Amino acid sequence: MIPSTRLYLFLLAGAVFALIIAVVFSVQIALETTLLYNLILLGLTVWDRQKSKANRISIYRLPLAKLSIGRDNPVTLSLSSKNLPASIIIRDGYPEGFTVSFPLIYRDIKAKTIEDFTYTARPSVRGEYTWGNLQLRQLSIWGLIWSQWTVKSETQVAVYPDLIGLRSISVRITLEGSGSLISRRPLGQGTEFSELRDYTIGDDLRFIDWKASARRSLPVVRVLEPEREQTLIILLDRGRLMTASVQGLQRFDWGLNSTLALSLAGLQRGDRVGVGVFDREVATWIPPERGQEHLSKLIERLTPLQPVLLESDYFSAVNQLVKQQSRRALVVIITDLVDAVASSALLAAMARLKPRYLPFCVALRDPQIDLIAHTPTENLTLSYNRAVALDLLAQRQIAFAKLKQRGVLVLDAPADQMSEQLVNQYLRLKARNLL
Repeated sequence: MIPSTRLYLFLLAGAVFALIIAVVFSVQIALETTLLYNLILLGLTVWDRQKSKANRISIYRLPLAKLSIGRDNPVTLSLSSKNLPASIIIRDGYPEGFTVSFPLIYRDIKAKTIEDFTYTARPSVRGEYTWGNLQLRQLSIWGLIWSQWTVKSETQVAVYPDLIGLRSISVRITLEGSGSLISRRPLGQGTEFSELRDYTIGDDLRFIDWKASARRSLPVVRVLEPEREQTLIILLDRGRLMTASVQGLQRFDWGLNSTLALSLAGLQRGDRVGVGVFDREVATWIPPERGQEHLSKLIERLTPLQPVLLESDYFSAVNQLVKQQSRRALVVIITDLVDAVASSALLAAMARLKPRYLPFCVALRDPQIDLIAHTPTENLTLSYNRAVALDLLAQRQIAFAKLKQRGVLVLDAPADQMSEQLVNQYLRLKARNLL
């Protein structure tokens, strides 16, 4: 039993009453009255506790799905009251290190009702976790005490990469592919015939199908789609630079989210997708395959991987790729760039891919550096910080310029926007038939 605020007030009132009796009558009468008062209050408290046991609410946690790292994952509790209303406090046994929207849940439930309460949990590290039991406190019928008990609900949960983001990207690509979005597919951006449609003002005359126009007695044009069944290879760096934290997640986790998002886009566009994860060597290699079932394989194989404190060997990774993949492919390396000097090995490795492959370098940028670099300062310390941030951005631009001179495609975007921008860039490459 845990005394409530009401019980403490009753005890305080009894003490004040005893003091008045002692002043008016005698100390002996005050002590006897106080003892009798406390015995009556104790009896009422015990009776209140016993009566409240039959009014305990029922609660259980709905089964937890796979959790997404860095996302607010919904957790739903189902509450059921009995014949009387109830005031409760709930603490769920979420794993240590999770950020939750409601560490303690306060609820007032009406009599004979069932309601669901949903809060969110945000994990910052992938892996297997034990989700503990539910701890409850319920105010008694007369409000004198809190009853506390535990509901057994321990379970194992797995934290995966950003599956929530993958679902949203999948829906967007599906809508774009089915034409449900209000847009018109451009003419001539591909090699495979898609459909015939009526000619509209502004269409390129070169794409008029004259035979079909003669049959229909009105001008129609051919719509071409990008070629399907091409090859996309993603090399994900898991070396020292990818261990740094950006907005609560390691760079490797942002890179892994982008890898899976790009893989999803490639598979939905009919491409063969392969993934390699490297540090000093290619530690994990998943050969290119097509089909949506391949995405599940990628998720299961890549989820357990973690970054390591080793310098990455880009040239070794590229050489192993060349041995594994002989046909032309879009090769995307997801890493980080510091400056032109430190990135010289990356420059040499990307040049090794030309001209057989189409190299694409993707660098994860820290949004905090952008904020510091573009925020005016008034004191000396912040000015030094801003100067360093501006120098870092300038060095990155020099490194990117050298990559572009070698014919390498580049993308430099904030880590939290990388997945979306990378998918958009890939779809533009497909539309322009650059693969």
